[in-house]
Amino acid sequence: MTAHAQFPEIRPDKVEVPAGKTLSSWMEARTARFATRTYDWDALKFQADYDPKYRRAQMRYVGTGGAGVSSDENVIPAEHFTFSTMVLPAGCEGPLHLHTDAEEAFFILKGQKIRFIIEHEGERFETVLGERDMFSVPPGLYRGLVNEGPEEALMCVLIGNPKPVTPTYPPDHPLASLKRSKA
Repeated sequence: MTAHAQFPEIRPDKVEVPAGKTLSSWMEARTARFATRTYDWDALKFQADYDPKYRRAQMRYVGTGGAGVSSDENVIPAEHFTFSTMVLPAGCEGPLHLHTDAEEAFFILKGQKIRFIIEHEGERFETVLGERDMFSVPPGLYRGLVNEGPEEALMCVLIGNPKPVTPTYPPDHPLASLKRSKA
């Protein structure tokens, strides 16, 4: 099997441990432990400041994700994707937003009624997910989600780009005109 052109095949004899590192120190730098993570309620605080229904937290593991955080020294460097977990309190939502340069996938770890909304050229699609369900959204589609369940939801979020462009909102959405603080 040949590798996709964007992701070349790397055989064991071609792997190079970075200069100044041992295999052990290199692999330890690629380990993110839950004990060293903290929930970042400030990554999207500008949204929650506008309306508390947008309150949610990100816990980063690989890269800084798509929330607009410019750097985080406590993450595994992203090479091909980002990975974080997100807490979405009951009744809260992630507003419709657009990633133009990456697929975004959500895996529900905890939560029973998470509604995903996709909008594209006047059409709307909705689906409701629960624990261990997954949803993947291609680039170029507006996506949003609402926790309609009685408890906070916890999900894994993967973005298929190591440094995704900061997402935008529909032009008529109230968040589209807000200035984002530099995180």
